[in-house]
Amino acid sequence: MRKTWIVTFETYLRQIKSWSFLFMILGPFLMIGLTIGISYVSANSTSSSREVAVISDSQPLRQAFIKQNDGLNTKITTVKAAKQALKKDHLAGYLVLTTDNQQFKADYHGSDSMGSSLRAQTQNFLVTYQQAANYQQANLTTKQRKTLARTPTLTQHIAKKTGTANTAKKISFWLLVTMIYIILITYSSIAAQEIASEKGTKIMEIIFSSTTATSYFIGKITGILLVILTQIVVYLLGGWAGYQFAINNAKLKPLFTEYHSLINAVIHNLLNMNLVYLLLGVVIYTVLSAYSGAIVAKAEDASKAAQPVVMLSMLGFFLTFPFQSNLDAPFVKIMSYVPFFSSYFMPMRIINGTANGLEQGLSLAILLAAIGLFAWYIGSQYQRLMLQTDSKSIWQQWIHDWRHQD
Repeated sequence: MRKTWIVTFETYLRQIKSWSFLFMILGPFLMIGLTIGISYVSANSTSSSREVAVISDSQPLRQAFIKQNDGLNTKITTVKAAKQALKKDHLAGYLVLTTDNQQFKADYHGSDSMGSSLRAQTQNFLVTYQQAANYQQANLTTKQRKTLARTPTLTQHIAKKTGTANTAKKISFWLLVTMIYIILITYSSIAAQEIASEKGTKIMEIIFSSTTATSYFIGKITGILLVILTQIVVYLLGGWAGYQFAINNAKLKPLFTEYHSLINAVIHNLLNMNLVYLLLGVVIYTVLSAYSGAIVAKAEDASKAAQPVVMLSMLGFFLTFPFQSNLDAPFVKIMSYVPFFSSYFMPMRIINGTANGLEQGLSLAILLAAIGLFAWYIGSQYQRLMLQTDSKSIWQQWIHDWRHQD
């Protein structure tokens, strides 16, 4: 057992010390940071060109409009200055507010049509002020004003929890299957390369003389799985840190407050039994990739040997798409118990609440049994596979290995 752990930690340390692992870990965070940074700089550089200036001879009228609307340019106060700014593309447009014989008017000048939100706000502002002026000019009594001020009402009754839950399910589904797919295709080649790099070397004969091939194989696989687990933990910690930053950021906090229930539902759908299926799905594909790396004649063929594993994971990934809205289909239920596919299909059922605890436990037991049997079989064949040096093609070696099992 001690030798198995030595192999495990040697494999683990070699992988996490590599530049490729560092780039793989930091890549998503750098991309997210770069995207946010570019968006921030772009927003700041173009914010002035999207602003609208408000101009009026009546300063109380201008100030009242500015007070009721956000995102306006308050520095420009004359038509001449507004025209110059518009010509230089420093403004989206300017709005001139005037009154003529107790009639309120607004004239918009711009390089493009007025935004729908600003147009609606301007219309409401004019209606409110015009109505007040009309009441004052008509000398209406208080009772008459209240009567004329009555408006019809429209009330919407929306099941927010249901709508939020459905949206959370869709977001959770896409996040989960994408995470499984990306991790699988990444580590399939890594596992195959790790095993194939030692194929046919003299050192393997020495190693197998001091420990069993099964123990060595289990140590290799466990080391790779620790690397995968490290990456998942880093992503979870990074996600938690990003979440804490967002909810404490003055600009982002209102957005998180508005979608608090949706965000919590997505987090709940990810941090439950689905995380176990993600890890076990990676385990069984990693074991298969290691077997693919063991049957190649040369280390250079490791990437080719991993292609069948990648294709199998792609098949599971794309098979989930047609059944997002039909989770009661018999095909979905069957595939949720089939190893190599259950890691995709059972999380779909868990997210949508169509799989009870007994079904989840049965699926999990089948997956664990398949991993154990598969690892035991490969471990029993590992020494023969690693010491052979014939030059058969990958497919010939695969077929030969299954026909001539020791």
